[in-house]
Amino acid sequence: MPTEILMPALSPTMEEGTLAKWLVKEGDSVVSGDLIAEIETDKATMEFEVVDEGVIEKILVPEGTENVKVNSPIAVLFEDGEELSNASVSPQPIANTSQENATPEVAAVAEKPVYNPTPAASGARVFASPLARRVAAEKGLDLSQVLGSGPHGRIVKADVIAARPVVPAVSSVSANQAITAPNAMTSDAVVKLYQDRETVEVSLDGMRKIIAARLTEAKQTIPHFYLRRDIKIDALMAFRAQANGQLEVRGIKLSVNDFIIKACAMALQSTPAANAVWAGDRLLQLSASDIAVAVAIEGGLVTPVLKDADQKSLSVLSAEMKDLAVRARGKKLAPNEYQGGSFSISNLGMFDIDNFDAVINPPQSAILAVGAGKKKPVVGPEGNLTVATIMSVTMSVDHRAVDGALGAQLLDAIVKNLENPISLVV
Repeated sequence: MPTEILMPALSPTMEEGTLAKWLVKEGDSVVSGDLIAEIETDKATMEFEVVDEGVIEKILVPEGTENVKVNSPIAVLFEDGEELSNASVSPQPIANTSQENATPEVAAVAEKPVYNPTPAASGARVFASPLARRVAAEKGLDLSQVLGSGPHGRIVKADVIAARPVVPAVSSVSANQAITAPNAMTSDAVVKLYQDRETVEVSLDGMRKIIAARLTEAKQTIPHFYLRRDIKIDALMAFRAQANGQLEVRGIKLSVNDFIIKACAMALQSTPAANAVWAGDRLLQLSASDIAVAVAIEGGLVTPVLKDADQKSLSVLSAEMKDLAVRARGKKLAPNEYQGGSFSISNLGMFDIDNFDAVINPPQSAILAVGAGKKKPVVGPEGNLTVATIMSVTMSVDHRAVDGALGAQLLDAIVKNLENPISLVV
């Protein structure tokens, strides 16, 4: 019988994506594990593998199609000897398709139920591709606790890489829903308000919708509080200049942000109670310092995670951060490279911003907003007036996971690390 190839969920938060490119054509024979398409999510472009053997008899969704919902059919796979006329497979409607403008055939398909993946029951047979089983074995994962996004719930490689925990659904905003607060003006009301003014309407892409949804959720559900400090970075700037002079022959150039990453990673080690994430009914305290760093990309931002940052040298962190930033801007990051972490850094100093308040990236517990370093008058230790390079930072903290005193200890450790940069290399 024909098998529907469904739009995969390549990350835990993915609800729709763009079918960027087909790597096969109708009539091609495929086996389990073959790459058949490139799928673009809100943050990355990933290759999609088929999990069954057969012939690509029909491509239902052309390449370049946006807003393809997860678990909607994108192609039909036949076994040898089957004929297309014997199949009753039709394409699922693409997101935002209007029922009023739909043809009778498309309108009928819209009523077709969409498969909703669930983990296998205890003792039940687990359906997974050979590649998924091999990756799961390497990661030590129990496949019975992994959600499958392949046909009929079959587990594929992307599901294992995402390693989605089986937890109760959390209320969230769908990426194709309007982003509005309770009692907020509707989109039609806003348009009407400005109908006598010249405007240009800009459609929201998937990334902007996801960002809007996540930030709205964060500000509405996380009790933020803010801690502010000024940091004297003259010693840091001098140390950085000296280090870069010696590292130039190796092609290494350390940025101020590299020092900030290392300082935050070490501070989390000295205040381990703050190295935690909020998990609803419990706290998860991390052993390693996994630091996420905000990277601006076209249409939004992404936060690649530097894992085990406390154990890496400044030069290694610098090289890893440059690589992650380049691949983030090219949407080439795998989900495990931008998910997780317990602490984030957002640096707008290069835009000459003095200070700002950043929004926490759930489920993380804190984010450090970094401003520009500027020469300012300060009172010296002897009461004399002098000039120092001051960098202002603001740490946004989740009060459910980190109390005020603990947050203050963490920020103080960050400040001391940056004001005494030699501590970052010994």
